[in-house]
Amino acid sequence: MSVGFVYDPIFLKHDTGTHPENGDRMTATMALLEECGILNNLTRLAARAASEDEIALAHAPQYVRAVREAAEGGGGWVDPDTLITPRSYDVAAHVVGGTLDALDAVLQNEVRSAFCLVRPPGHHATPVQAMGFCLFNHVAIAAAAAVEKHGLERVAIVDYDVHHGNGTQDAFFEDGRVLYISTHEFPFYPGTGRADETGRGEGAGTTINIPMPHGSGDEEHRLAFADVVVPALRRFQPELILVSAGYDAHFADEIAMQQLSVDGYGALVAMTKAAAEELCGGKLLFAQEGGYHPVALPWCVRRTIEILRGVEPTPDPLGTVATPVPAGFDEMLARVRSLHGL
Repeated sequence: MSVGFVYDPIFLKHDTGTHPENGDRMTATMALLEECGILNNLTRLAARAASEDEIALAHAPQYVRAVREAAEGGGGWVDPDTLITPRSYDVAAHVVGGTLDALDAVLQNEVRSAFCLVRPPGHHATPVQAMGFCLFNHVAIAAAAAVEKHGLERVAIVDYDVHHGNGTQDAFFEDGRVLYISTHEFPFYPGTGRADETGRGEGAGTTINIPMPHGSGDEEHRLAFADVVVPALRRFQPELILVSAGYDAHFADEIAMQQLSVDGYGALVAMTKAAAEELCGGKLLFAQEGGYHPVALPWCVRRTIEILRGVEPTPDPLGTVATPVPAGFDEMLARVRSLHGL
């Protein structure tokens, strides 16, 4: 069964100028995917505009209206990192609509898995606030749609962006139907994602934060997935796995201080895919979050799609870097395992 792929030139209309989160991320990635011919082997899925009611699956209706009205009024800076432009509402609505249609395609077995190459990212957007480059939380909305519209009882979100997905955590902190697992550099923006943030009420234990020390590389992330992420997925038994696919932990990406390589990311993707095949019939949806290096991001996306397709990965031009085990890593991982009984 084929791999679905979402991309639309409308994503370039969220014009942020020289901001790190700009349209060049998309054009560089699409250029590599077109050059290598991989797009010919994917099932292209359209990106439609989601309705306000669909966006409100994970956001307060008044917040959705506020973003639309801000864009219609000419836009402006929400905070020092986050810009609304005149086209931002329309673009972000298409990000959500494309992700939801990819979700439908996966759940209806039209494709086995899917990758959504979308922007702006979403995992920092809380139910009531835009922040961290993010306007609407497309992965959180997809998870909400999976349980509210499709009737799934257990949905897992794996977030390997270098930043903690505080918005996604907020959306499901008290919801035991959604397991949220995040690897992220810590301490780092946005300041959330401590190991002891584990959920509350009916969601107690279904938030799993793995706060990676500065300088964590391929082996540390592989161990985090092997010792925590995969065992947690097996215990939860999800019917669907969603991935907030941020590639800003790559060693070439200057936005952070992690040391992952394309090979390292490929290992995480392969482990997640294997878990999906074991637990939920391979139902797996990746949606773009961060990743800002003009070479590393395209190659990480290419590697991800190659693994989803089950083809031999192409060696990347950036290679790997040798890194020592960062101070505190072993203790952190042991604490996370203890907190969650893994």
